[in-house]
Amino acid sequence: MAFYLLTTPAPMRKAGGRLFVDITHSLASPVSREILVDTLGQSDPLIKDALMTIIERDFIKLLPTDDKELSPSSSNKSMSSAGFQTQFKNDPTIVSELINSSETSINELKQTIQTKSGSDLFDFILEDLQQLKKILFDPQSLGVIMTAMDASSWINEKMNMWLGEKNVADTLSQSVPNNITSEMGLALLDVADVIRPYPEVIHYLQHVKDDNFLEGIVTFEGGQESQDAIIAYLNKYGMRCAGEIDMTKTRWSEKPTTLVPMILSNIKELEPNSGKRKFEQGRQAALKKEQELVDRLMQLPDGKRKAEETKRVISLIRNFIGYREYPKYGMISRYFVYKQALLKEAEQLVQANVIHKKEDIYYLTFEELREVVRTKKLDFEIISKRKNDYKFYGKLTPPRVLTSDGEIIAGKYKRENLPAEAIVGLPVSSGVIEGRARVILNMEEAVLKEGDILVTSFTDPGWTPLFVSIKGLVTEVGGLMTHGAVIAREYGLPAVVGVENATKLIKDGQRIRVNGTEGYIEIL
Repeated sequence: MAFYLLTTPAPMRKAGGRLFVDITHSLASPVSREILVDTLGQSDPLIKDALMTIIERDFIKLLPTDDKELSPSSSNKSMSSAGFQTQFKNDPTIVSELINSSETSINELKQTIQTKSGSDLFDFILEDLQQLKKILFDPQSLGVIMTAMDASSWINEKMNMWLGEKNVADTLSQSVPNNITSEMGLALLDVADVIRPYPEVIHYLQHVKDDNFLEGIVTFEGGQESQDAIIAYLNKYGMRCAGEIDMTKTRWSEKPTTLVPMILSNIKELEPNSGKRKFEQGRQAALKKEQELVDRLMQLPDGKRKAEETKRVISLIRNFIGYREYPKYGMISRYFVYKQALLKEAEQLVQANVIHKKEDIYYLTFEELREVVRTKKLDFEIISKRKNDYKFYGKLTPPRVLTSDGEIIAGKYKRENLPAEAIVGLPVSSGVIEGRARVILNMEEAVLKEGDILVTSFTDPGWTPLFVSIKGLVTEVGGLMTHGAVIAREYGLPAVVGVENATKLIKDGQRIRVNGTEGYIEIL
């Protein structure tokens, strides 16, 4: 929490061991109220509905309008619909430059942090966090993401209006370049391909329990190649894990056995060369859809103009939408560098008998840890109390919207014409699919067969390697631009998110039908 608070510009409050954004001020201004409700409505209709309840009650009074008081996101308004294409030149090299500059910066950080320790380390991390914020909130970086989102909205709106087709952007954003998260899922398929020809290595992996398994792997035929492939994967993606925004969560490079079941499952369930084939299938589907749209638009009145404009907007989507996943990868990469440096300090605290084990530092804030490192003193009661609090908070379900009186406001989906027993959610990736539901709450326990539908509370980039073997996705939390939705579209998986209590309503092993176009699930 301490690190997230040092990174975000949002006004945050702590409650029940979670962070909530205080949006009182934004709701009190007429301009930012409209933008906030619209933006949140796109990403989570249940939050929008809850906020509408608050607004209708007149719970927060509107302040007089002040033109100077436009919120940061209000400038994005000018980029909506027709006007947005002119805001940003359609140049894919912008994305490569942003990525290269972030990589260079992370490499410099890794070098410099080696030379820091004690109080200096804390000063250095605070300084580097300013660099991270500069990269995260770089106007050009945000411009790329906004342009891609606006382009997707424009396409969905216009193709529905002109051709009566819903959510076309889902197909058009399959297999785009520069999506670090979907590349990560496909890269693990390539690792499986390296290991596939070597039965001894496969047998060895089926029985590994220890995270030092990479040392033992080289004694088998194909062991060296296998070790190289896994290490190369960890060098690029090892800072990731499920729930990765929490720095204290164990990273793949700290516990590489996490990847073993996924590698074995990819070898067993999927054909050789699946990664490249999946990517190419998605790319072809997107190209085919583009061609089909252009052909149909040409038949319409003023068809030539509509077709040209559509082609240009599709090109913006394809060039820019993959980058949406990159800033978080950059942030998590930096967080992991900080974590490793802080754990070195923690080892010294263990040696000095200040704490019992190095993970005890997870229960201190950044400033508290800085003070402990400086003084080599700590009242250990604090750690014990916080460990108990953490266990207790883990049993709570965080509400979407909470008032200052402690009232929980739950939103509802306002939808008609759905099948009688349908479980409702937000459609984020088109298509209808039937299959076996696998209700999985902990990624380490995931045993998936090809064609399963993953049902879980939420996903983040750390879950992506599972996406290559499923054919649909249902989550309790999420919106149009959360990671699960972005990757589902790119892999062409029908997906419904924001489904309240999905993991309780759907039982593991049931056959279900997921309608990612209309946003509901049926139990068959």
